[in-house]
Amino acid sequence: MEREIPVYLFTGFLEAGKTQFMQGTLEDPRFCDGENTLILMCEEGEIELDPPKFCDKNTYIEVIDDASQLAVEDLTKLVEKYDAKRVLIEYNGMWDMEELFYGMPDNWIIYQEFMFADSTTFVQYNANMRQQAFNKLKTCDCIVFNRYNDSIDRMELHKIVRGANRRCDIVYERPDGSVIPDDIVDPLPFDLNADVVEIADKDYAIWYRDMDEEMDKYDGKVVRVKGICANSSKLPAGIFVIGREVMTCCEADIKPAGLACEYNGPKPAPRSWVMITAKISIKKTKAYGNKVGPVLVIQKLEPAEEPEETVCTFY
Repeated sequence: MEREIPVYLFTGFLEAGKTQFMQGTLEDPRFCDGENTLILMCEEGEIELDPPKFCDKNTYIEVIDDASQLAVEDLTKLVEKYDAKRVLIEYNGMWDMEELFYGMPDNWIIYQEFMFADSTTFVQYNANMRQQAFNKLKTCDCIVFNRYNDSIDRMELHKIVRGANRRCDIVYERPDGSVIPDDIVDPLPFDLNADVVEIADKDYAIWYRDMDEEMDKYDGKVVRVKGICANSSKLPAGIFVIGREVMTCCEADIKPAGLACEYNGPKPAPRSWVMITAKISIKKTKAYGNKVGPVLVIQKLEPAEEPEETVCTFY
């Protein structure tokens, strides 16, 4: 059995602070414990790693100039060349994460993934390069917003992150090195304790994701929600699907997000918009391939107008 290789991954756009953080990590005696360490530098910024300041005798730096070098065979050879026991990667901000993930050998295990961003420019980067920003945000364990000052709207940064990743830690680092942890609570945009939970058109994606992540808390809840209908001859009698198209990042990743409905009346026409009031039952259904999921047991169904924005987002 191949030994496991821990991987520490540092992502973010150019000049975001990745190299400086890596330098500090390697100078920390708790981390620099004498193990052979392979460092893959996929991007050259203004600051360069300074090996003499840390354990240079057992630390080896390889420059990766092109994403094509991130292949299983090539990466395996590098580990063997240096007998590396762990790997640190400073990843290029313009490369897709999938190129790395698909290229990593099976025994490479990502232990921690940090993303770094300049808090003074990140909103603009996100607006202009949303795909690349989202690509890094969605898998990171922690994002560090450096160069933070009190004039910057933390809520704006927080919302961008939470639109892509609900579980990662968020911290804000001031120029003096002091750190502010993110303590913003993410309240749901609907009242889950109401007799009838009203799901606004703009909140469908958030509701759908929250129900997917914490299904049990919705069991028995009554909701009122709008969706477009889909029927199929493969569905059992009395079952159809309503849903919305959801955009996670950009137009290229728009996907349908549908939910099974039980209804005693005639099935609505395909592609018709309806407003339903339904009780959620968490149970197994053929609509989900005989898996357990939320089934909307319809109490009331009525025709509805198409919403102004037919595609839902998380932000």
